[in-house]
Amino acid sequence: MRVVSVISTKGGVGKTTTAANLGGFVADAGLRVLLVDLDVQPTLSSYFTLAEQAPGGIYELLACNERRIEHLVSHTAIRNLDLVLSNDSRGQLNTLLLHAADGRLRLRHLLSVFQHHYDLMLVDTQGARSVLLEAAVLASDLALSPVTPEILAARELHRGTLQLLQDVAPFRQWGITPPILHLLLNRVPAVSTSARLIQQALRQIYQTEPGVAVLATGIPAIEAYPRAASLGQPVHRVEPRRPSGRAAPAAMDTVRALACELFPQWREQFAQVPARGGTTVRRSDGHA
Repeated sequence: MRVVSVISTKGGVGKTTTAANLGGFVADAGLRVLLVDLDVQPTLSSYFTLAEQAPGGIYELLACNERRIEHLVSHTAIRNLDLVLSNDSRGQLNTLLLHAADGRLRLRHLLSVFQHHYDLMLVDTQGARSVLLEAAVLASDLALSPVTPEILAARELHRGTLQLLQDVAPFRQWGITPPILHLLLNRVPAVSTSARLIQQALRQIYQTEPGVAVLATGIPAIEAYPRAASLGQPVHRVEPRRPSGRAAPAAMDTVRALACELFPQWREQFAQVPARGGTTVRRSDGHA
């Protein structure tokens, strides 16, 4: 099972949208995907319609050491796409993990609960520095950080997210290597000189930075993404083909390119995702 944390210490950069759309696409490719919502504001938990809701969620996993998967995992209406709900509305988990001896490593230690059930785990995180954010990073094989092409976002990336990775580096002495940080340029305007200059600067700055990679794929600022969120659908189903007269590629092509860049071992499966999808509702027994 590959574990990817979608992280940024800056809010509003598109972490939840990225996790939902990437997860939905990989699930439509036939791979088993688990979304984990670590955000106190549970946007990912309400993104997709639930076909079956579990009695527990992330609080029971991290605070109560619950290991029964049927008590933790809810099933979305999309085949192969499951979810561990955020149910820590009072933000108690951060305090609990802060004072626990294994706090920053607890999620990592509990991955075995899901290991044999899923191919990919995507962890959505809060847009602020926290113990939960550090726990997500230390549990991950790969960290994905959306960055909008704005000067303030670029500054926060350096001051916040990159500093976070430096701060967890001492865990190497316990054999835990922090994941490579993949920067995803998000909401890129079709025509913007300043945005283009910021993109170029980010690529130049981090081209040789150890532990940081700027992805070749960028997410354009198109209407399909908010429309997909309002429909509770992955964006590749909402826009499988590029509208005539628009320069930006179809959402399907962009998400496929992102998935192939992050998970080249599954390229063949990604190539088979049809140009038109549909909602697959799972029965209460867990089958489609």
